[in-house]
Amino acid sequence: MSISYNRIALIGLGLIAGSMAHALRRAGFEGEITGYARSAETREIAREINLVDRVCESASEAAQDADLVVLCVPVGVMGAVAKEIAPVLKPGATVSDVGSVKQAVIDSVAPHIPEGVHFVPTHPMAGTEHSGPRAGFAELFDNRWCLIVPAPGSDPQAIDKIDELWRALGSTTEVMEIAHHDLLCAIVSHVPHLIAYTMVGVADDFSRVSEQEVIKFSAAGFRDFTRIAASDPTMWRDVFLENKEATLEILGRFTEELFALQRAIRTGDGEQLFDYFTHTRAIRRGIIEAGQDTDAPDFGRGKS
Repeated sequence: MSISYNRIALIGLGLIAGSMAHALRRAGFEGEITGYARSAETREIAREINLVDRVCESASEAAQDADLVVLCVPVGVMGAVAKEIAPVLKPGATVSDVGSVKQAVIDSVAPHIPEGVHFVPTHPMAGTEHSGPRAGFAELFDNRWCLIVPAPGSDPQAIDKIDELWRALGSTTEVMEIAHHDLLCAIVSHVPHLIAYTMVGVADDFSRVSEQEVIKFSAAGFRDFTRIAASDPTMWRDVFLENKEATLEILGRFTEELFALQRAIRTGDGEQLFDYFTHTRAIRRGIIEAGQDTDAPDFGRGKS
């Protein structure tokens, strides 16, 4: 796969940006990678580990003369970053992002994109519970989906170049419409995270009166909840606030399903429970068959 950029700027140097930098080098990218993070500590670590070719002291410095600028910051601040870098964006450059919400990002970023600069939002559906400049690794995107969600008026050639980039980084790509993306991600990512945060919070309240037994005797299901709930709090706060409508719609449907299961348990309706669990088990098999997880007992995650 070809990478049609000479200079790529990564704004925000956490898990996704770091993994992009590693994957770019693995793919043989010979251009320059610039980077910027708001935290001086993060910038210093990025320099120490040679995360990018040049760590800059401002987002504008990183974006200067870049052919591609990727916003890897929480979705709540993307508009402010776009406004800051707008004056230095060169004609023909592309601005993209990696946020898991799209309508809100487009609404906040698009007004700051100058005439002659392209804006192509994306969403790599890959990640771990870890964050920061040391968290990235080149294989993060391998065989994972990257959704390309064009903004109104996105240039077709710019879309093609972003598609080529993500495939070069190891991703499988698909172009998706904005509203459909936000609803889909509420189902497969946002609400599951909210449920995990809630369950861990409930367990924490319980553990205070049970001498830490919740932690001591944690089973695999709860451990997976805690893994998800360890994700970056700033990022997920912004996701829920910026994808409010889709999240609330799916939460409403979840509540209806939960009430139905409560009723089945209360009335001893084993047949309904069995049928429900059989159906959901089939969905799990479909995920494994699609290559999006493994059927290993530990889900392929080892003991870490």
